[in-house]
Amino acid sequence: MTSYDPDERLSLNELIDAALPAMSPAEQRMASFFKTQKQAVLLSSAAEISAKAGTSDATVVRTARTLGFDGLADLREAILADLTASGPESRLSRTLEDLGQDPGSALGLVLRAHRESLEVMSSSAFADAFAKAVKILFSARRRFLFGIGPSGSVAEYASLQFNRLGLPTSALSNSGIGLADQMISMEKGDAIMMIAHAPVYREVTVVLEHAQAHGVPVVLVGDSLFPHVSDQITELLPVSRGRADNLSMHGATIVLVEAMIVALAAEDREAALLSLAKFGALRGAIDKHWLKRGVKK
Repeated sequence: MTSYDPDERLSLNELIDAALPAMSPAEQRMASFFKTQKQAVLLSSAAEISAKAGTSDATVVRTARTLGFDGLADLREAILADLTASGPESRLSRTLEDLGQDPGSALGLVLRAHRESLEVMSSSAFADAFAKAVKILFSARRRFLFGIGPSGSVAEYASLQFNRLGLPTSALSNSGIGLADQMISMEKGDAIMMIAHAPVYREVTVVLEHAQAHGVPVVLVGDSLFPHVSDQITELLPVSRGRADNLSMHGATIVLVEAMIVALAAEDREAALLSLAKFGALRGAIDKHWLKRGVKK
């Protein structure tokens, strides 16, 4: 029944733009929300979407059907198909379209995108999920931080910082068969923090299946993968990478990692400080002048 066909290469945004003139004012507002707030549509119930958009549950469902979908579930599938079909080139193109002809507005555009992501992280629901995630990671025997590509660099940074706190941590940042070497020692008593977004690529599937088989809890950082893997996730931290159809931005994820470093240190302050003192002593043993470094006059 849906008029959305990814094989025809018609984007969801194009479908909405074509349908807008024939819609009622309420449906137009709702369709515009579908277009600009894809993460919210993916992760929220009809009631939550209507509250965020300032409309009714009935308008949410009616607008989805006016666009040719059987309901909200079909609309979500179309959003995921649209997002996963978009490569880096098309996402950058959309970002540059939003930028317009003034390169000087780039800073404002990126700041707005990060403010939206950070606003989600400021909610009480996110704070509760964050606290639970910290407990999971702190109480584990070892932590494994998963990320591929740019997210892999974030995972490696977080792993380095967690280790400095005296919390044994390994990054799962290799793609392909190299990932097997990094996962081989994972077992019950460990925990995973997975930084990942849709689609569900092979490395994600293998890590989640291995974790499930060994009773390893998984904290997911990301806002588009969860609908596909919800039964394999222990705790969700829905951090976005900016607007779903624009260039991926990792600033909010870095903010989350920085908060996690502080929170984990606060779980056992004395142990964290002792570990950092040991780290400083080792660094000083390697370079006796380390603490005296600075700008030489």
